[in-house]
Amino acid sequence: MSVSTILRVSTILAVSTILAVSTIGFGSTAFAADPFLRRTATVDVVERVGPSVVNITTERITETPSPFRQRPGTDPFFEDFFSNFFEPRSRTVRSLGSGVIFDREGHVLTNEHVIARADRVRVAIADGREFDAQLVGADPINDIAVLRIVMEGDEVLPFTEPGSSDDLMVGEPVIAIGNPFGLSNSVTTGVISAINRSVNTQSNLPFHGLLQTDALINPGNSGGPLLNAEGELIGINAAIYGGAQGIGFAIPIDVAKRVIRELLLYGEVHPVWLGLEFQDIEPALRQVLDLPSEIGGALVNRLQPGSPASRAGIRRGDIITGVDGRVVTTAQQLFEMLDGMTAGQELRLELFHDGEFRKLTARAEELPQSMVRTIASRMLGLGLEYSQIDQAWEVTDVDLGSAADSLGLRAGDFLIRVNGVPLATQEDLRRAIARLRGRTRALVVVQRGPGRYHLTLPLE
Repeated sequence: MSVSTILRVSTILAVSTILAVSTIGFGSTAFAADPFLRRTATVDVVERVGPSVVNITTERITETPSPFRQRPGTDPFFEDFFSNFFEPRSRTVRSLGSGVIFDREGHVLTNEHVIARADRVRVAIADGREFDAQLVGADPINDIAVLRIVMEGDEVLPFTEPGSSDDLMVGEPVIAIGNPFGLSNSVTTGVISAINRSVNTQSNLPFHGLLQTDALINPGNSGGPLLNAEGELIGINAAIYGGAQGIGFAIPIDVAKRVIRELLLYGEVHPVWLGLEFQDIEPALRQVLDLPSEIGGALVNRLQPGSPASRAGIRRGDIITGVDGRVVTTAQQLFEMLDGMTAGQELRLELFHDGEFRKLTARAEELPQSMVRTIASRMLGLGLEYSQIDQAWEVTDVDLGSAADSLGLRAGDFLIRVNGVPLATQEDLRRAIARLRGRTRALVVVQRGPGRYHLTLPLE
């Protein structure tokens, strides 16, 4: 290399160094003002959606029970006497959660477990305003609740409309906003780690079809929005995985939208049905059917004529192996998957029959009132008739040899409760019968004359 070449290279390096130093020392202000360097998609989403995220504070009043309360085998006189000297004390239990305003009317979407058993609900939005909120309806099965903000005058509230969750991709970025540990409007980011996850809650209640994310979700985030990079509301944060970090779960917004519709119309989710019954594939049954060992699922053993399932093309003897892309291994698992159905929901089913796989779509429908007594008769072994005079369900006949017959139930008895659901109306029975799906027994309350009896009734 010549001397002149060396000099030119040295000059270029020196100038480059000076320019670099100049940029670092004097150009930072220009770069800091450059929106393309700092204004990311996350910043835009938080600015647009953040104002519609609310912090939810619930209050539940509990009373200290009397230490003189009656115990089995004691004279009630003593309880009445000593209770005169005891003044019950009450205390207020507060809890925190999150939610998102989803329409102009001030309706808030959150989790059912956030507002469960609350006596008062308050919401605060990002601009500092606070409001009371009323419960519109809640669905514990899907863990969704809708509140309505109580506004005075012509209040204008920010809101974010629900988006869609049917095209989500594993690995796509997501943003969670909520109220973890009371730290309002906290933002975390991450990706969708998986879809169609199944988990059990602390109360052992199973949930299926959840979104898994590594965006940090902590206590207080429940009910807050999960957003995609475009700011669309794609899920409602619901749970964290105990003992782990970076594993959280959200309810897909498509599930929430179906529940929202029911809650706004009726204040509850109406019972639905497909019109089929199914069972596990026992080893002896597997041998009779000559099923390959790798085929699992639930066997359809009963099909109601004219039901949504029969119209969809499901046949008795079909084996349901999958629902909406989730693998079915047992009948109980299938019951759990169908437990959160809402009217009009389309289910993509995978079936196996006579050595062939096929796919079809069935649409869930409201359980017809005309079918309720038929199902009750088959499951409970009881013929029932609604008495307008007594506003209760009277037992008109008992199937001979049924569990109800062996327990001594007879015509003239009144069925008062089923699994805690009071039966005062025809709608009550429809709700109670729908909740028997997948259960092996029911706790019933029967009235005979002045007496009431609690019985555990095995289901047929």
